[in-house]
Amino acid sequence: MGALDIAWNVRNGITSAVDIVEEHLAAIDAREGEIHAFNLVLADEARLRAAEIDEMVQKGDDPGPLAGVPVALKDNLCTRGIATTCSSKILGDWKPPYDATVVTRLRDAGAIAIGKTNLDEFAMGSSTENSAFGATRNPHDTSRVPGGSSGGSAAAVAAGFAPISLGSDTGGSIRQPAALCGTVGVKPTYGAVSRLGLIAFGSSLDQVGPFATDVADAAVTLEAISGHDPGDSTSIERAPLELRAKLEMGAAAVRVGRITDLPAGAGPDVQERLDEAFDALAAAGAEIVDVEVPAFTYGLTAYYLIAPAEASSNLARFDGVRFGSRVTAPDTNQMYMATRSDGFGAEVKRRIMLGTYALSAGYQEAYYGRAQKVRRLIANDFSAAYEQCDVLLTPTSPTVAFEVGAKTSDPLAMYLCDTYTIPSNLSGDPAMSVPFGTGADGLPVGVQVLAPALQEATMFRVAAELERSQA
Repeated sequence: MGALDIAWNVRNGITSAVDIVEEHLAAIDAREGEIHAFNLVLADEARLRAAEIDEMVQKGDDPGPLAGVPVALKDNLCTRGIATTCSSKILGDWKPPYDATVVTRLRDAGAIAIGKTNLDEFAMGSSTENSAFGATRNPHDTSRVPGGSSGGSAAAVAAGFAPISLGSDTGGSIRQPAALCGTVGVKPTYGAVSRLGLIAFGSSLDQVGPFATDVADAAVTLEAISGHDPGDSTSIERAPLELRAKLEMGAAAVRVGRITDLPAGAGPDVQERLDEAFDALAAAGAEIVDVEVPAFTYGLTAYYLIAPAEASSNLARFDGVRFGSRVTAPDTNQMYMATRSDGFGAEVKRRIMLGTYALSAGYQEAYYGRAQKVRRLIANDFSAAYEQCDVLLTPTSPTVAFEVGAKTSDPLAMYLCDTYTIPSNLSGDPAMSVPFGTGADGLPVGVQVLAPALQEATMFRVAAELERSQA
């Protein structure tokens, strides 16, 4: 059952939340050993929360739109009194003293946290192979990666461990693993969902969003976590998103943009699915419009200056003094060096060094400053394109899931996995990946739907039509 079906059954006393939790814990027991989606399974906590939900139902109270629905949480979202590691040695078993706003909102909606999911360390990666606790495997083929950095969250949904999960998306870290694992994955408009309690990677890029088995479940989850949060200075002062009411409207008269100058790189199997997606929308009454987004091709270059620069600043707090692990040394400076050298993995060190260089005296304007100007060009080009269309359609990932270890020795090859997802992080606009058929070796392919800022309703409307076209 999906999230909406579970919630309806629990709220109406047809199924107990306790039974739902036990079913999902049994699924985790059966396959978690081969997939490693979780850093921590919250079995006892989930059972207690399920009993509370059932008691509310018995009293005639409404637990919320996600009543009794198990949810997997990416392990960079703070959970009060529960270890939050970012899949890094440097945080050890740090237990935050508060919940992230999105965690609180899911609980208020009746959802039940069932575990903390594995990720690329500090959300830096595209394969979930950079975790200090070992790689996550793709449930469709365990010799393949699930994508990243939110690979554990994507794998948890794809394997049936939870019908919904949360991830974070800084350059594609929800959408790319959603494509590789065959789930729906959503990056909302920057500021539409609170970042309070999300451990920062790139503060001007990070967004929290859902994974789900279908578009409707993603919609109800995003509705639950969206809306203004006064504790987040970047939160937009707007009411929660309203999405489900538009899902049945179809794509008639929607203008769908096809980017004619899109960067090359998508495999023929992925390109075929994209072409079929355009055909499906045209058959549903959408108008296909050719548009140009010239600066799209510069997204990868700008991102790998801006994101590491912000990471260099954000990760400076992890020094072994206030929290996390510490390596003993004769003096403070040596302790800093030893702690960070031991605590951070290779990819995190690579990005910290790159970001520190980009911000250093004499180079900041040449690198970071110019990258910010390119970012503005990308946003302007998207705005111009959206004057001609309501949404854009692109591949999500250039390829289907690749084999574990295939790209770990070539960082550039790994970075190219995010070619099509990064630009919307730079512009701040929403985007989502929808499963659309299969490609090489029968593995899932995702199509990406992009929309202007705060136009998630139209984006979901198109995504729902793509989903229906495959029924």
